[in-house]
Amino acid sequence: MTTTTKAPRPERVVHYVLGAGFLVMLALSLPGHMTYDSLAQLREGRLGVHATWGPVVYAAILGFFDHLAPGPGLYVTASGALLYGSLMSLTDLRPRVSWWAVAAAGLLVLAPALLIYQGIVWKDVLFANLAVAAFVQQARLARDWDGAGPHPWGRLLAIMLMLALAAQVRQNGIVAGLVAAGALGWTVRARGGRAIAAWGLGGFVAVLVAGALISWLATPPKSPEAAPPKTGLRIVQTYDIVGMAKLEPTLQLKQIAAFSESSAQMVQTRGARLYSPERIDYLKVDDEFSYVLDTIPNEVISRQWFELLKSHPLTYLKVRFADFYWVFLTPKIDSCLPFAVGVDAPAGLAAEMKAPLGLDPVDQYLVNYASWLLDTPVFSHAAYFLIAVGAAGLLLWRRDPQDVPIAAMALAGIAFTGTFAIISIACDYRYLYFLDLSALAAAFYVSLDPSRSGAGQGAAE
Repeated sequence: MTTTTKAPRPERVVHYVLGAGFLVMLALSLPGHMTYDSLAQLREGRLGVHATWGPVVYAAILGFFDHLAPGPGLYVTASGALLYGSLMSLTDLRPRVSWWAVAAAGLLVLAPALLIYQGIVWKDVLFANLAVAAFVQQARLARDWDGAGPHPWGRLLAIMLMLALAAQVRQNGIVAGLVAAGALGWTVRARGGRAIAAWGLGGFVAVLVAGALISWLATPPKSPEAAPPKTGLRIVQTYDIVGMAKLEPTLQLKQIAAFSESSAQMVQTRGARLYSPERIDYLKVDDEFSYVLDTIPNEVISRQWFELLKSHPLTYLKVRFADFYWVFLTPKIDSCLPFAVGVDAPAGLAAEMKAPLGLDPVDQYLVNYASWLLDTPVFSHAAYFLIAVGAAGLLLWRRDPQDVPIAAMALAGIAFTGTFAIISIACDYRYLYFLDLSALAAAFYVSLDPSRSGAGQGAAE
């Protein structure tokens, strides 16, 4: 009597690979890689204060997990589980799974975007994970949607909450909610134009309202520690003004001069020498200049920025193009903080949070691994942009119901990247992490079933 061994199905092997990748990531990263931003927001969440420019919701999330188990380890595990679980669930969206997906899963778990970044305690990582998870759930919603049956309100609520959290963790991440609302409108297209508008607009409003409520609930009461009275808008406007003064030495800063002639002269001279499209931090190297900038009221900075925008629009566009060039193409990748491992923060803050500074031997292995890949497409937003465009194009051509939200995810990564043409103040690689992750997730989804069925006809065989 002979027995036959049933060959494993490719989707099961994909799950094994992704599950093993998740465990390896945790083994290499726990309790989590942290920089100043990470520790500062963990401290805020632990103490229930708001003392930095970090988003209050992200600090609250870190605080929530910290109260369950001190340190960032539980947070890193939960955030990673959200992403890896979402990637695993993509196999349920296709009627069959190709063996190509096994190879794709292997490459995916070895990519620094997962192996290293998922262990970093950064808001950019959580935002990307939440957005990807929301679009994956929206793809399941589109696949199962039946206009004649009951609406899956539970899944809709989960999608809206994840998008709302994502937008509060990273404010320009609201574009992901906007793109998702468009995909929701497409899902109900069979019911006509009014339904498309109602569901699309209603979904976006729901994300905005939920986000505002989450922010209100997460904001701690007033305390002795409070963030300085500035706004993110002011920081961007100041950076633009100094950059324009750099490009045009004869530029007249009338609004600033009306407040303080010496301040205007310092912006035009010392500020122009310090300015670099690489990052705003160089303006802080000169303590005197930094102090002078801080003394200029917000309303003066705002009026000056609008005046220059109206009178010198081309100069403004040149400044913004240079800033975007650096964050998107990272021409000097080593200057753009491509990754972080271990703990790198002020000694006092690290001691207060009981976080050991520096690298352990495993961290050093990760540094060596990532360093070998720095000058390759693995650390290139432009490469991921092309992957996102290609994956979105293929999925919109095939256009199965579940394909469109995944294509929308890739397009949301592109749209999110576009917002940095207006707000970029540094070339830090992590800022566009969502572009990389959404492109990888979309390409992985394509690899699950690369069949080219007729448009809108599905891939079932």
